[in-house]
Amino acid sequence: MAQSLSNVLLHLIYSTKNREKFLAEKPLRNELYAYMSSALNSMGCNCIIAGGTSDHIHILFVMSRTESISDVVKHTKKETSKWIKTKSLDYNLLLNKFAWQSGYGVFSVSASQRNTVISYIKSQEEHHEKISFKEEFLAFLKKYEIKYNEKYLWD
Repeated sequence: MAQSLSNVLLHLIYSTKNREKFLAEKPLRNELYAYMSSALNSMGCNCIIAGGTSDHIHILFVMSRTESISDVVKHTKKETSKWIKTKSLDYNLLLNKFAWQSGYGVFSVSASQRNTVISYIKSQEEHHEKISFKEEFLAFLKKYEIKYNEKYLWD
């Protein structure tokens, strides 16, 4: 085969440090999602959708064939963190202390579940009227049978 082809869909989830509600302004979040998409695209990852709430984000994207997951997450967090700190004046917010949590969760998604995950990400506001980020994240870990020590999950 002359080409190397892939379609690896990943659902990435991470929160602001200590789940601070830095992203309370919806226009700021929308700008962030667009910026996040361009950061992913710059690494050869096609961002399908980004969404979330005031304290965390969800991203569905196609993983690059040439990058590692950890490098993609590191790059995306670094670039968006630098960018968001420049938005303090635009939104009259104290964003100079903005930070993402150090960890993340990334989950594989089959092509047949793509639209389900897109709908899930689009409905984050409503979803989190009933469930906290911590409860949601723990449910993902359970669903994907990921062993963890809760002592090291939250920062």
